[in-house]
Amino acid sequence: MSKFSHFNRLVLTGGLLTFGCFATGCSSLDRLANIGEQPKLSSIDNPTTQAGYKPVSMPMPGPEAASYNPNSLWRNGSRAFFKDQRAHQIGDILTVTVNITDKANIANETQRSRANSEDSSITNFFGLKKIPLTTPSGNLLTTDSTASSDGKGSVNRQEALQTNVAAVVTQVMPNGNLVVEGKQEIRVNYEIRELIVAGIVRPEDIQSDNTIDSSKIAQARIAYGGRGQITDVQQPRYGQQVFDVLLPF
Repeated sequence: MSKFSHFNRLVLTGGLLTFGCFATGCSSLDRLANIGEQPKLSSIDNPTTQAGYKPVSMPMPGPEAASYNPNSLWRNGSRAFFKDQRAHQIGDILTVTVNITDKANIANETQRSRANSEDSSITNFFGLKKIPLTTPSGNLLTTDSTASSDGKGSVNRQEALQTNVAAVVTQVMPNGNLVVEGKQEIRVNYEIRELIVAGIVRPEDIQSDNTIDSSKIAQARIAYGGRGQITDVQQPRYGQQVFDVLLPF
């Protein structure tokens, strides 16, 4: 093979890589660079410094003045007589028990039909007995229409997810509620499984062992998925995804 042919192949390969970079956001280049390598785990970062992070803003009740009882060690509004070991301030950690069992089975059918018929019974109009719109029956206006539709739909879904994930308190709201966020990554062979939990919890709902059930998280955001070789095989190719979006039929 001549040097000129080898140079042409390099130029063609570089052009194809450049086109693929623009078409797929350079994700293909990253995948090519990591062939044979295990997926890299994400670094442990402060969630509040990540791009797109926004402090949670929710409606708050009016401030309540603290009341003290003379000659008493107990203060109204306290949750425990001794120091509470449960999460209550920014940076504290609590365990979220994710227990999701969802099942839905829905079936419905809708049928609709309609028939219309209009006959004017008018054979002449101001002396005119035949005009281009005259029907075969001789009437000036006769219309018939029919319409029907039949729609069926069904949903059969069953989901189950049971696991635990440690979350960090990222914000304390004015009324004492805690904004928590936790992320867990597990790499098995060449596949990474991710579990993300975020939301707002009441300190009163945290158990004595510093755990809370996911059903008691307000504005809960729970995501469970993965990335790696298995996920790549299960996903449609880029070209197929583009056609699915652009094709109108």
